[in-house]
Amino acid sequence: MAETTNLNIRIDKELKEQAEAFFNELGLNMTTAFNIFVRQSLRQGGIPFDITLNTDGFYNPTNMKMLRQSIQDANEGKLTAHDLLGD
Repeated sequence: MAETTNLNIRIDKELKEQAEAFFNELGLNMTTAFNIFVRQSLRQGGIPFDITLNTDGFYNPTNMKMLRQSIQDANEGKLTAHDLLGD
């Protein structure tokens, strides 16, 4: 195992609590989540996600998961074409 060191950061208390609850649901603690973030940043040569001011609710995590699954299904030929009613 690699040698470890401590890192202290400041974060809003409520934000920390929300993050801990979220990562806990994923089976992660804050240390593991932060390590994943740092490793992905280094691997990708930047922040591993877009930083935007986009407040469009369409791009929420649930919709994005469904969209990705739909794209995968289309690429794998799992979709069925149907005629529209009234055509």
